[in-house]
Amino acid sequence: MIVVLILAWGSTFAAVKVGLEHCPPVLFGGIRSVVGGLAVMVIALRLGRVPSVRGHLGWYAALTLLNVIGMFGLQVLAIEDLPSGLAAVLIYLQPVITGVLAGPLLGERVGRSAYVGLVLGFAGIVAVGIGALDGHVSFVGICYALGTALAWSLGTITVKRAPVDLWWAVALPFTVGGVVLCALGAAFEGVSISWTTEFVVALTYSTFIGTSMSWGLWFALIGAGEATRAAAVIFFVPLVSLVIGAIYLNEALHASLVVGAGLVVLGVRLVNRRPAQPVKSA
Repeated sequence: MIVVLILAWGSTFAAVKVGLEHCPPVLFGGIRSVVGGLAVMVIALRLGRVPSVRGHLGWYAALTLLNVIGMFGLQVLAIEDLPSGLAAVLIYLQPVITGVLAGPLLGERVGRSAYVGLVLGFAGIVAVGIGALDGHVSFVGICYALGTALAWSLGTITVKRAPVDLWWAVALPFTVGGVVLCALGAAFEGVSISWTTEFVVALTYSTFIGTSMSWGLWFALIGAGEATRAAAVIFFVPLVSLVIGAIYLNEALHASLVVGAGLVVLGVRLVNRRPAQPVKSA
C-alpha cells in the first residue's frame, strides 16, 4: 500500500501540471475532488457501507475544511505563487508537524530517533528543493505553502481520531469540499477550460489515481498505524515526482536529488525503526 501510494501521488504531480495548462487551478482541484469523492461514494454504497452522519457532522466538517478546502485550495495557490522546489519543501513540512503534534493530540510515543528521522527526511526535501529552486519568492506564496502543510497535518490527525468510516471520510468531505472549490474557482477564476484529449487524460488520472485511490490508501494507512510513521513515508513522494517529471515532461534532474534521496531513506528508516526488545532472563 505504501509503495502504491508513493507511486500514485508522485506521478499525479505530472498529471496536475499538464491539467493546469488547460484549466484554472482552483477549479481544476475542485473538479478532481468532486469526481473523486463521488467515485469513492459509489464504491462505499456498493460495499454496503452506510455513512454515520448523525452526531458526526462536526468531524465531517473538519475533514472537509482541512483535507479538501485547506489542503487542495492552498496547495494550488502555493504552487502558482512559488517556484516548484520551494513549494515542495514547505508543503512537505507536513510529516515534521505531524510528528510534533502526534504526541499531545494522539498520545503517540515519538522517540528521539523518530524526531531525528523526521528532521533528516525534511533535510532531504530541502536538498532537493534547493537544487530545483528558480524564479521569484512570494511571501504570500510562502504563507499558502505553510498553511497547506498545517492543514494537511491537522487533517491527518483528525482522520486518526474521527469515529467515522474511512470510505465516507473520503467520499463526503471530498464531494462537498470539491463543490465549494468549484464554486470559488468559477467565481474568481472563471470557467474557461480547454477540453483537449491531453486535459481529459490528465484530469482522469489525477482524479481516480491521485485522489480517489490515493487518499483512500492514505486514510487506511493512518487508521492502521501511527500517524507519525505513516506521514514519514510521504517524504518519498517529491523524489518520485521529480524522476517522473524528468522522464515524461523533460524536466531537469539535479545532483541534489541523490543527496536528498539518501537523507530521506535514512530519515524514514529511523522513524520506522522499532526499539529493541529487552531479553528476558530465565
